[in-house]
Amino acid sequence: MKQTKIKLCGMFRPEDIGYVNQVKPDFCGFILAEGFRRQITEEQAARFRETLDPGIPAVGVFVNNSCREVISYLQKGIIQMAQLHGGETEEDIRSIREATGKPVVKAVKVRTRRDVEAWLDSDADYLLFDGGTGAGKAFDWNLLGGTDRDFFLAGGLHPGNLREAIGTIRPFAVDLSSGIETDGVKDLEKMRRVVEIVRELS
Repeated sequence: MKQTKIKLCGMFRPEDIGYVNQVKPDFCGFILAEGFRRQITEEQAARFRETLDPGIPAVGVFVNNSCREVISYLQKGIIQMAQLHGGETEEDIRSIREATGKPVVKAVKVRTRRDVEAWLDSDADYLLFDGGTGAGKAFDWNLLGGTDRDFFLAGGLHPGNLREAIGTIRPFAVDLSSGIETDGVKDLEKMRRVVEIVRELS
């Protein structure tokens, strides 16, 4: 079985990057879309990238940002992957990939199996299945059964349900944000526990 990878998302304080460097997930996420509590500016993201372990790719999370903006972040090296959570089209995905040569993740809000199937042939490098952008709630994982391509699993994951999620779904990667927080800020011990659990299972 392939080792499930770990993305820890929503880093918005300098100390969060220090935590990431300690626990060493496979990916680190920055919220670069407006209107979200964990949103950071381009300047903050650039500073975080400078202090982030160079071996950990930074993933920029966007919601209906222009392709030009996404491409700019990738070309400047502030992020190494783009994660698209809005109404982006296949044309948008292709244009970002062609301009940068960098991986693109397309997030899909899952309510029915039809939502999953509609994106299985996407040109995105990876799909990310979630209950909703930043909702922090799990959806019915059974809807992902038989999905024959690499995907990230997000939404309501935390140390208490990771084993079930990985054992049931076997995703390419798990993606956590609120599940590694206490009182709205990143919690080093929860981050460490999440990484330990996933590494143990893989």
